[in-house]
Amino acid sequence: MAQQLNYNHLRYFFTIAREGSIVKAAELLHLSPQTISGQLTVFEEYLGLKLFDRQGKRLIVNDAGKLVYSYAEDIFALGLELQQSLNMHDPKQSVVFTVGVVDVIPKILAFNILEKCFDLDESIKLVSREGDYGDLLADLALNKIDLIISDRALAPGVAVKAYNHYLGECGVSFYSTNDTASSLKKGFPKTLDQYPFLICGDKSNQKIGLQSWFDDEKINPVIVAEFDDSALMKFFGQSGYGVFTTPSTIESHVTEQYGVSVIGRTEAVSERFYAISPERKIKHPAVKLLVDAAKDIFS
Repeated sequence: MAQQLNYNHLRYFFTIAREGSIVKAAELLHLSPQTISGQLTVFEEYLGLKLFDRQGKRLIVNDAGKLVYSYAEDIFALGLELQQSLNMHDPKQSVVFTVGVVDVIPKILAFNILEKCFDLDESIKLVSREGDYGDLLADLALNKIDLIISDRALAPGVAVKAYNHYLGECGVSFYSTNDTASSLKKGFPKTLDQYPFLICGDKSNQKIGLQSWFDDEKINPVIVAEFDDSALMKFFGQSGYGVFTTPSTIESHVTEQYGVSVIGRTEAVSERFYAISPERKIKHPAVKLLVDAAKDIFS
């Protein structure tokens, strides 16, 4: 009968690989470097593989080590998830709820949705992670996050077992500085033709919709800048560098926060929003609350 894997040895290896040093790993684990080094040797002998290559005093994870590390990462992430799931049934413990927000989602919209977490009767610790759609989806597949708030749905055929929750959709609003707003409102959207325009980057689904709408309206704004960061785009718009857009649902916040005026709107360019959660998380108490709150915002 094969000897069972020693998870303490796996933890020691995982910590060494993550920290890149036996000394640093020993400090974190409150053990001596000699003990950690000896346990790593025992683990490598058990596996029959070397997990590191030495470069001077540095330990570099080799191909075999990278494979073991990927499994260790999943194992310890699942262990943490198990603890969190058990804590959900313990009223003395906070429920950890980790939400990934795709970086193109307006911050005020994310705030309006996420703050509903604190309406739960039970104690909850909210952990918010912002990132690229693909990176967040990978973290969802590895059980590192409980929910993604996104401007796109999970596409058919993607090898991630998860659910799409449609939150809602809205048109877009166009803004300019207060001193140019009145002239741009008259005859909108034709006034955008040859006018400086600030557009969102390729990460946002809005860009394709806007370009198609420009073609349909036979207008050619002068694209003076492109932004992945919507907040930075608003600052440039506030400073008079061009017209910019946002989802209409945050219109009042934008006009108040940035001191700009709405010059027009269109429903022909729509933004859709989704929550994506793994199948086994569908009953998480905060998921339903957030989905319902978001639907209220869009309705």
